[in-house]
Amino acid sequence: MAFSDTPQANRPHIAFFGRRNAGKSSLINALLGQEFSLVSPVAGTTTDPVAKSFELQGVGPVVFLDTAGLDDVGTIGALRVERTRQAMEKTDLALLVLTEPPKEELLWLEELQKKKIPVLAVLNQCDIAKDVSSLQAAVAQELGGMTVYPVSAKTGQGIPQLRAALVKALPEDFWDLSITGDLVQAGDLVLLVMPQDLQAPKGRLILPQVQTIRELLDKKCAVMSCTADCLVSTLSALSRPPKLIITDSQVFPAVWQSKPPESLLTSFSILFAGYKGDIHAFWEGAKAIDHLTESSVILVAEACAHAPTSEDIGREKLPHLLRQRVGQGLSFVFVRGNDFPHDLSPYDLILHCGACMFNRRHVLGRIAQAHAQGVPICNYGVALAHLSGILDKVCHA
Repeated sequence: MAFSDTPQANRPHIAFFGRRNAGKSSLINALLGQEFSLVSPVAGTTTDPVAKSFELQGVGPVVFLDTAGLDDVGTIGALRVERTRQAMEKTDLALLVLTEPPKEELLWLEELQKKKIPVLAVLNQCDIAKDVSSLQAAVAQELGGMTVYPVSAKTGQGIPQLRAALVKALPEDFWDLSITGDLVQAGDLVLLVMPQDLQAPKGRLILPQVQTIRELLDKKCAVMSCTADCLVSTLSALSRPPKLIITDSQVFPAVWQSKPPESLLTSFSILFAGYKGDIHAFWEGAKAIDHLTESSVILVAEACAHAPTSEDIGREKLPHLLRQRVGQGLSFVFVRGNDFPHDLSPYDLILHCGACMFNRRHVLGRIAQAHAQGVPICNYGVALAHLSGILDKVCHA
C-alpha cells in the first residue's frame, strides 16, 4: 500500500504536549516544513487536538497531534485539558515541549510513562535562550536524566536531529503488524463473504474489507468475493476449496454450515480484534457471556460516530441475541467515538466494535483500563462466534 493511501488509524500517532505558548504548533510546522498548525502569540490558540496525516522522512506515514496547553485555565480550559488527556489514549510517541524547567509537565510525564508511551523531551525556543547548555542541563535534571533535544522552531536549529530521534523512538515493529498474520501465504485462495447492507451502502465497501483485500493482494493471494446468499454457488464455481474464508460475523452460522471442511474460517471483526487489540483478551472476555443475568449491564463501545441503523450490529443485533439468551431485562449502555467511561465498575461486560477507525494504541489502552478494573472486554465478532457456538472452530491471526 502506498504511504499516501495508508488510513490514518494505521499510522503511528505522534502527539505534542506542553504548556501554552511553548511553541508546539510552531514545532509541528518546522518538522513538516509547511504551515499546518495556526501559530499565534496569544496563549490558548490551539483548542481541541488537531490531527494531520503526513509523510515523515525516515518513518513514512504518520499522524501529528497538536494539543491544547497543559496549563489552560478556566472552565473551558479544563475541558481543553481533558481533550488533551484523551489524545494521550491514541499516542504512540509523545513529544514533551518545554521552554523552561518543567512544572505541570512532570505530572504528564508520569502519566505517559505509566501508559508505557515513549517520550522525547524537547527544549524549544532556543534561539531566544541566554544559556542553552545550562537550561538544557537543568531541564534534563528535573526530568530524571532524560535526553533533552534543544531546538528552535523559528530558525530550524536542532530540527534535523529531532527528526532523526523521532525515527529511532518509534517501535521498530510498527509496520510489521498484519491483519491476516500467517493464516495465508502467496498463492492461497481466499474467499471473502461480504455483506451488502446499511453498514455498506451501494457503491461502497467498509474500511476493514478494503484493508483486508489490499493486504491479501500484497501477499500475492488469489481473492474471491461474494455475498452470503451467493456463497454456495460461489464455492461450486471454484476449482479448489479456499484456504481461508473471511466472513461478516453476522452470518457465521450459515457460512460454517456451507464451508468446505478443509477451509479455515474467521471474520473481519476477529481479524481486526488481533490487528487492533488483543485477541486473547477478547477470547477470554467472551466467557463472561455465559455468566450474564437479567440484572447485568453491558457497555457497548463503538469507534465510529455513525448514526445507528435498523441493522446496526452493536445497537440492534447483538443486544437482541444476548437478550434471547439471557433475558429481556439485560441492560445496555452505548458510547461512541472517544467517549469511554473512566469508571467501568457499573458494567459486567464491555463489547467493543472492530475499531477500524482507532489505532492500536487506543484499543490496547481500553483493554488495559478494563483489566485494571476487573471488567471483561470482548469484540463484536468474537462475541458473535461465541453466541453461535463456533468460537472454538474459527481461527485468528
